Amino acid sequence: MASYKYKARTNEGKLIKGVMNVADEADLQLQLHEQNAYLISSKLIVKNRGIKTFKPKVLADFSRQLSTLVGAGVTLVRAISIIANSESVKPKERAVYEDILKQLRQGISLSDAMEAEGGAFPSLMIYMYRSAESSGNLDQVTMQMAEHYEKSHRLDSKISSSMTYPKILGVMIVAVIIIITKFVLPQFGEMFTMMENIPAPTKALMAVSDIMQDYWWLVLLIIVGLYIGGRALLLVESVRIKWDKLKITIPVFGNLNKTICTSRFARTLSSLYAAGIPIVSCLQIGRKTIGNAYIDSTFDTVIPYVRAGNNLSDGLDQVDGFVRKLTDSIRVGEETGSLDDMLRSTADSMEYDADIAISKLVSYVEPVMLIVMGIIVAFVLVAVFSAMFGMNEAISNM
Repeated sequence: MASYKYKARTNEGKLIKGVMNVADEADLQLQLHEQNAYLISSKLIVKNRGIKTFKPKVLADFSRQLSTLVGAGVTLVRAISIIANSESVKPKERAVYEDILKQLRQGISLSDAMEAEGGAFPSLMIYMYRSAESSGNLDQVTMQMAEHYEKSHRLDSKISSSMTYPKILGVMIVAVIIIITKFVLPQFGEMFTMMENIPAPTKALMAVSDIMQDYWWLVLLIIVGLYIGGRALLLVESVRIKWDKLKITIPVFGNLNKTICTSRFARTLSSLYAAGIPIVSCLQIGRKTIGNAYIDSTFDTVIPYVRAGNNLSDGLDQVDGFVRKLTDSIRVGEETGSLDDMLRSTADSMEYDADIAISKLVSYVEPVMLIVMGIIVAFVLVAVFSAMFGMNEAISNM
């Protein structure tokens, strides 16, 4: 039995919240249905074991090894034992695999054992494995999951590597400011103080330099405080939703972020639907893989709409944050009766679009960073040379 925190709506339209101990989410839906209510959203409550969700690369390796071993006729217990004893497995991962192994030997299913691991495995993977156990095609579904998480890993890696250069530029900008204000300008300080009329840019630069000389520790504390405070604010749901909404509405960058979020959802929806998961459950799981709290929050109205028997495409039209291409493709699939194939091709197409979006995102960020650096250097040069020209004039008029 597992505990789920849920939001549901009664047939009279009243919103109810609570916690229920059930076998799985399907059982939760059934229990609520008997209470004349339908599920809007749910979250598995897991015991805090200090385990973070495994990274896509780890999930992909686990699924691929399991697919190979099970496909070769190796028993599930033996397959998990081989994976757990692999040299490439890290200690924390090995501890999780060994715990799963113990549960399997006690007669617990693989999906339930994975679900009991404190969030180490994502809901998508657990649902897919549970579906595979019911249909008897575990080797095929695990390979599908391996490919899914390999693509997710490539996307995350591309985003991370693409932002490396902008991060380097950002560090360089900070370094330039520190070097100029703390080490270079003090050399000119005495010379500037001898002037009667100091230009405004020079005054501003000298003020910054004085602060860096005397209160550099305070500046450092403020920067660290702002960083920690910003991270803490993003943990507040309402703030996170507003921040994520800004990320998809900001000019230029907003459309690129929409493409990336749509790509993640399309791939998850395609995998779940192909495994025979009910469409409502697909939406409930898929919303958590988008990586945007604002888009996720819009599913509170989409899921009841689809549950009521309306088309998936019409429901997703209500989502503020997806590119139009997704719903148009799904609508064609619904009309032609080939939703499965259309979701797969749409997911592939959206991944290609996401790659282009990431490249464009970086191509826009780099010049902005260079412009910022140029403005800072130009301001310093103006401040220094305007003061020096003023001194030359004063000397020549003597």
